[in-house]
Amino acid sequence: MGKRRLEDAIKQIDHPIEVTYRCFELDPTAERDINENIYEKLAKKYGMSIEAAKANTQNMVNMAKEAGLDYHMDTMVLTNTFDAHRLTMYAKTKGLMKEMTERILHALFTESKHIGDHETLTDLAAEVGLDREAVAEMLASDEMADEVRADERAAQQIGVSGVPFYLIDKKYALTGAQPTEVFVQALQKVIAESQITVLNSDSSDGVVCDENGCEIPKK
Repeated sequence: MGKRRLEDAIKQIDHPIEVTYRCFELDPTAERDINENIYEKLAKKYGMSIEAAKANTQNMVNMAKEAGLDYHMDTMVLTNTFDAHRLTMYAKTKGLMKEMTERILHALFTESKHIGDHETLTDLAAEVGLDREAVAEMLASDEMADEVRADERAAQQIGVSGVPFYLIDKKYALTGAQPTEVFVQALQKVIAESQITVLNSDSSDGVVCDENGCEIPKK
């Protein structure tokens, strides 16, 4: 949702803006195959009931609808995202990082696909125009792992501890849930000062997440 609101803001700005996505893992220790669903995970983390976790998560689903997104949390497949990050970094070398990022997010939140599974990732990569065999070979190796780790270290150096996090022109940081209007104002301010580069590490808007999990706002 944060990504979508940023995109909506950019549409209102009459100025070329470059967006770069950066790697950030919410839980680097997660297994590729996880038996828990999102409600069980939230209930365990926050010490709440499954029913409370479902009610809180529905708030995020409702906010997603307002942004034109269709989230299916009941069937979302939790997994380790490191290989998905490697794929986006590989896509970046082919000029398709934006398309690959969008496809993976849609696969996770709307289509309930297993984005930790190599075959699934290969299929998604082929859909955005990447060579299937080359992607399969990359995923089977350690290729792009160093690039992902370097991105994560860079995030640590500038103090990123959760997402959504936006760094605009290497000067101004926005964190957490922000309405489109805030992005518009921030971008206009930077445009008046210098050329823009937007570094975007994204996750679901309306929810601030760190390595311990996600805190879902209540309404």
